[in-house]
Formats: sequence, structure tokens, C-alpha cells
Amino acid sequence: MTLQKVFQILVMLYTVSNMASIGLELNLRETLKSLRSPRLVALTLLWGWVVGPAFAVLLTKVIPLAEPHALGLLVVSLAPVAPMLSILARRARSDMDFTAALIPLAMVATVALLPLMTPWLMKGLSLNVWALAKPLLLLVLLPLVVCAAVKVYAAPVAWKLSPWVKRLAGLSTLLCLSFVVVFNFQDIVRTVGSYAIGAEALFLLGIALVSYRIGFGLKQGQRSAMALAMATRNGAPLLAVYTAFPVQDPRMLMMFLLTGPVPAIIAFPLARFFAAQAGKAEAGGQAATLSPT
Repeated sequence: MTLQKVFQILVMLYTVSNMASIGLELNLRETLKSLRSPRLVALTLLWGWVVGPAFAVLLTKVIPLAEPHALGLLVVSLAPVAPMLSILARRARSDMDFTAALIPLAMVATVALLPLMTPWLMKGLSLNVWALAKPLLLLVLLPLVVCAAVKVYAAPVAWKLSPWVKRLAGLSTLLCLSFVVVFNFQDIVRTVGSYAIGAEALFLLGIALVSYRIGFGLKQGQRSAMALAMATRNGAPLLAVYTAFPVQDPRMLMMFLLTGPVPAIIAFPLARFFAAQAGKAEAGGQAATLSPT
């Protein structure tokens, strides 16, 4: 068995287990209720798949990135909203109903839009849309939908399965990262000495702050949830798509793997800042309520 085949198996295990874990915890009824907001859907699509990719294209023009790093950043721009968003949103005192709707919405949109937009952004490369969409449908969307259905129709089963699936997700993540580190160590070292990390950090911080400042009428708790959603990236679909690329450059893989540590470094301080802003907003609201008319 070749190393590439081993890596593909690890990616399959990592992606399926992580998506299944999300599905088993998903409150589908509340999510569907929240998704009735046209503003939520429109702004998620705007920031995630219009402004985000446009900003990534701009960065590749002004930052001297190696071509694989630049192409990797473009693909990264098409996969917003990490599963850890709910943890960040709680720390930021964000609107949790709004957050609960963002996660599945972004995952479905990623499955639909990433394979369509990737060939358009990565001009000059021969990419087949169906080849990119197939692993997303099978490894991302299918386990998410099946496990969400289990949560709805067999909640006791989902409750029993969830801890085991979480452990499998954690183990598969560790195995996948260990494999990459061992067999791509030199590429990791080269990435540290390049502009790749700075470009990804600038992209995430920029799109997060813009989406927070330009809220289009969203409340503070909703704006902070949206900003944290844009400050994080979902590594599962990125790795799934990577296995479908006809030419797999380790430097592009590094850009996908950076979507673990780089967003965490940016998003957790942002969550603390947003929590402070939420406190100020609440204090201002209480003062307005108590003030004499």
C-alpha cells in the first residue's frame, strides 16, 4: 500500500468521523427554524463565497506567495466555519441560535460551492467539478445528514454513539496530522519560512473584522457569531477535496493544515474581544432602560 493511499484512508476516517460527530449533536429542528431568516442565509453566502474569495484573490496579488501556497489560500477561502464555532461563540457571548444555524448552512454551501468555484479560481489547472464534488458529497454531506437524522428519529442511539464518535474523530485527527508531519516535515519547515502563514492569518483577520463592522442590521451577538464563523475554516472538506486533485502538492496541503492552528490563534482572542463588546452593549441597554424619561 502506497503512502498516498494510506493518507487517503486517514483523510476519509478523519472527515467522516468529524462530520458524524457534528451530525449527532445537531439540533435539526432549531437549525431549520433559524434558517428561515433570509438575512442569515444571504450574509453567510456574501461573506463566505463572495467577499472572502475576492479578498483571497487580492492577497495573492499583493503578497509574494509561492504558487501552491497562493492556490491553497484560494481554496481555503471557500471553506468557512469550523465545527469549533459553537465553542468560540459561547466565549464571545454570541447569539447561539444564530450560531447553530450558521454551521450546517456553511457546510451545505461548502459542499455545493467549493467544487464549482475552485476550477474558476484556480485558472490554468485542469479540474473536474464532479471529481471535486464526489468526496464532499460522500465524506462530508452524507455522514452529516445521516447522523442528523439519527439524532432526530433515534435520539437515545445518537446519545450513546456520540461519545464514541467523538473519540474516533479525535484519534483520526491525531493520526492524520502525525502522518503529515512525519512524511512532510521539510515542507512544513519551508512553510514556516515563507509568507504562507502571514497571508492566511491576514485573510482570516481581515474577513472577520469586516464582517463584524459591516453588520447589515445584525445585532452585536449575531455580528460576533458571523465574524467568528469567517475567522475559522473547516479542514474536513479541504482535505477531502485535496485527495481529488490530479496533482497533490505538499505546499498546498500545508495551507489546508494551517486552517487548524492559525484560525485558533486569531479566533480565541477575537472571542474575548467580542465578549467585552457584548458586556458593553448590555450595560448600555440597562442604562437606557433605567434612565428617566
